[in-house]
Amino acid sequence: MASSSGSKAEFIVGGKYKLVRKIGSGSFGDIYLAINITNGEEVAVKLESQKARHPQLLYESKLYKILQGGVGIPHIRWYGQEKDYNVLVMDLLGPSLEDLFNFCSRRFTMKTVLMLADQMISRIEYVHTKNFIHRDIKPDNFLMGIGRHCNKCLDSSVGKRKRSLAVSSSQDPSFSGLNQLFLIDFGLAKKYRDNRTRQHIPYREDKNLTGTARYASINAHLGIEQSRRDDMESLGYVLMYFNRTSLPWQGLKAATKKQKYEKISEKKMSTPVEVLCKGSKSSPPWPAVGYQDSLIFLPGQATAFSSIINIYVMECIDLHKALSVVLSIFSYVYKS
Repeated sequence: MASSSGSKAEFIVGGKYKLVRKIGSGSFGDIYLAINITNGEEVAVKLESQKARHPQLLYESKLYKILQGGVGIPHIRWYGQEKDYNVLVMDLLGPSLEDLFNFCSRRFTMKTVLMLADQMISRIEYVHTKNFIHRDIKPDNFLMGIGRHCNKCLDSSVGKRKRSLAVSSSQDPSFSGLNQLFLIDFGLAKKYRDNRTRQHIPYREDKNLTGTARYASINAHLGIEQSRRDDMESLGYVLMYFNRTSLPWQGLKAATKKQKYEKISEKKMSTPVEVLCKGSKSSPPWPAVGYQDSLIFLPGQATAFSSIINIYVMECIDLHKALSVVLSIFSYVYKS
């Protein structure tokens, strides 16, 4: 059924979505560009073999249904089984932040980082309000919207160049403005509290590392049950990655994956926040210790941070101070 090019000839899922070509892949399976044969609309289709050792697409589809209606959450068109595959049909989105970062010669201005942070915090906050943690926050899991999801709102410092980085060659994001940012890939997401009682999951110390080692929290490396703070710590690493262009624990070599993860963990734990930030293009003034110590991650806290960032950026008051607010989130979870 599959051609040598990776496309699936005449493979129609959900009765109306015809697969065109493969546009991505992962441990779960493959992602295809598809066309709705009834109206010509392009969509994205995730295929997972029903024989997969650890199937996750059904779980992910249920998560998306819970999150539907949230800003920056892809719309799910259909989920079901076709032939030997589990199939998820969803909105077609544009390039990831990792794609854009590479295209921009791995350079984002501070204002760009802050504008992205504003949306990223909002997406994570929304997931948390639905009683779930993402557990795999990384640049690859934030995608730009295209077409009707395009909302120009970012400064021109990202560049005035355009390039067809979107998975659809017919549309491309403008680097003179930021599309609406979408959070994707909920296969590793986990419920952290009960919907009715609001009871938090218990503390544990016997967990395997879940997520991407580069951005995983220190607690995740140590086998501690993850919670909201771990998503926020991962976000802190992502923001510093954009601001510094790389992280101190990138490029570490080891004989096995386990040994590499141990080296990454050791490097993270031995790198003070102040040292981590010294490698950035601009070292912002740090907030008073009392302010950092007051950052307790209660529901709504991320929204407050997002509002502060928005005030500084939109009013162009003090970008350094704005970034210090973002980093104070990171500093709190890192030091506590």
